[in-house]
Amino acid sequence: MSPLKQIEHIGIAVKNLEASILFYTELLGLELINIETVVREQVRVAFIKIGETRLELLEATSPDSSIAKFIEKKGEGIHHIAFQTENAQQHLDYLKSKGIKLIDAVPKNGAHGNLVAFLHPKSTNGVLMEFCQPASKDIQRGS
Repeated sequence: MSPLKQIEHIGIAVKNLEASILFYTELLGLELINIETVVREQVRVAFIKIGETRLELLEATSPDSSIAKFIEKKGEGIHHIAFQTENAQQHLDYLKSKGIKLIDAVPKNGAHGNLVAFLHPKSTNGVLMEFCQPASKDIQRGS
């Protein structure tokens, strides 16, 4: 099995995307890479570059979205950690065979055209984890 490459991004649930972007760019001096909407997940996301990784700011576009429910229950803050991999399905299959509870048995399309899949926090010490497989080499770092 191919090893996990690096932390792809850290997802942060926010109530107001624009205000959050200003905090990270204006006050912390980080670079905004892009903003996009992931309709299926009912979120608007902004990617902020920091070194070799990114922060993914997530704002709900619907009160029914998982981000809206997360903020309602826990407030704004770190939502998930994403690991970059060359083969998300291989990691999912392996972890499932070891008894790890999956949210996604098969990767789905996510932001930046990446394939993404989540592991259930009940199996990962309370941390929502995501595998993120770049669609192509030039998408890896938001280029």
